Amino acid sequence: MDSTPPPPIRREAWEGCSVLLDINDGDRLAFFRLTPGATVKIGNKTCSLQPLVGRPFGSLFRLGADGLVPCAAGDATSRDHNTRDGADGQTQDETRDNRSLVDNNTAQNLSSDDIEAMKRDGATGDEIVEALIANSSTFGNKTVFSQEKYKLKKQKKYAPKVLLRRPSARSICETYFKKTPARIGFMRVDTLSLLLSMANIGAYSDVLVVDMVGGLVVGAVAERLGGTGYVCSTYLGSAPCSIDIIRMFNLSSDMVSRIVQAPLSDLCSMHSSGNTPSLLNGGAEGEMVEPAVVPDEDAQASVAQQVDTAVSDEKAQLSTDQPTDMEVSEPSLDEHPVQDENSSLDGKGSDGNLNASKSSKAGKAPSPEKMKYWKEHGFSSLIVAAPGHEVEHLVADLLPLLSYSAPFAIYHQYLDPLAKCMHSLQVSKMAIGLQLSEPWLREYQVLPSRTHPHMQMNAFGGYILSGIRIHNTDCMIANK
Repeated sequence: MDSTPPPPIRREAWEGCSVLLDINDGDRLAFFRLTPGATVKIGNKTCSLQPLVGRPFGSLFRLGADGLVPCAAGDATSRDHNTRDGADGQTQDETRDNRSLVDNNTAQNLSSDDIEAMKRDGATGDEIVEALIANSSTFGNKTVFSQEKYKLKKQKKYAPKVLLRRPSARSICETYFKKTPARIGFMRVDTLSLLLSMANIGAYSDVLVVDMVGGLVVGAVAERLGGTGYVCSTYLGSAPCSIDIIRMFNLSSDMVSRIVQAPLSDLCSMHSSGNTPSLLNGGAEGEMVEPAVVPDEDAQASVAQQVDTAVSDEKAQLSTDQPTDMEVSEPSLDEHPVQDENSSLDGKGSDGNLNASKSSKAGKAPSPEKMKYWKEHGFSSLIVAAPGHEVEHLVADLLPLLSYSAPFAIYHQYLDPLAKCMHSLQVSKMAIGLQLSEPWLREYQVLPSRTHPHMQMNAFGGYILSGIRIHNTDCMIANK
């Protein structure tokens, strides 16, 4: 066992890393690769992403005359103070309400021509917002909360803020679930967390993963292992499933080297030479979805530089050497045509250089020594996220590959396939502690005098079947 401590997690963005940009407090989310020519378009202005290099994750930027400018330390907390002050002042303004306000477009004395003239004169977004407030005849008659909403609305339009976020298992899952949930099998972030916990993913684990959700589960497992243990992503047939989402994780070279891919036929053949698994015999082949092929480096070089999987009113425009941008916009849910549905959201630059992200080398074949070790000792955990496959037969082939007392967790967006799989495991007495769970999550808005559940929530997060693999001869003792 290697006792070398893993390298520390970098706290600043660096050249070539993947970042998640949160524009206007979640109104728009976009993944970017910080290449020298990377740009983002906010409104009608194209900004370079070079000011983000060297800045710590969590930094807040504003749109200045020359592009993105880091916000001062006081700017990030000023809105919280204003909200707190507004909540305290509500008790003094209880007699004020909005019943007499009429929206007839005559309350604002500042015209669009005046705003454009201010922009030409070099006025900042905050100055424009203050001018709009000063020239509004109804702003003083609004309630404190209505005034705050008015400020936020104008700030998003004239003084947008950009938050630099680190791509992690949580942020990546939330971003995909917001816009393209089908890409990750409708897996919510709390469901992903339960999968990792129920499968007992920890340091120095050897985890067997069936990932048909683009590599989200493989990346989350590798992130939790932290460069220890191994993640073996298995698949049916000869073509491996796409795990290109792991490029967003900024995994170190040591973490990437721990991610391997092997066909299920090879794993099963090393475990039992006589009996061929039922799924490999073609018993459930008609119910299988053709897995996505991972393109090799030569094939990836021919793919266009930009694959945009979502658009909002402010689409991100990338330069020719800018990698793929995947946006999420709450107001607009219109899809932008993509060149390849299974292509990566993270492409190459014009020079074809992927040295900045060593995650592109993930998925190599395991060494014969590791295959021999897994044959003798088995895997310590199993996670299955294969919405397009017959779970019952797939799990019957996978469980013998685990060591005894190894936990497993199976995800599916529907209940019926997991119920059948649970019944099959009970009859065959291959596992104990079987539990069929439905994750439940409720988000709350926490603000002074305005704490309540979100008005729009997702009521569905899929289902998880968990249990512990046992030997058949021990089942009678376990059942006593």
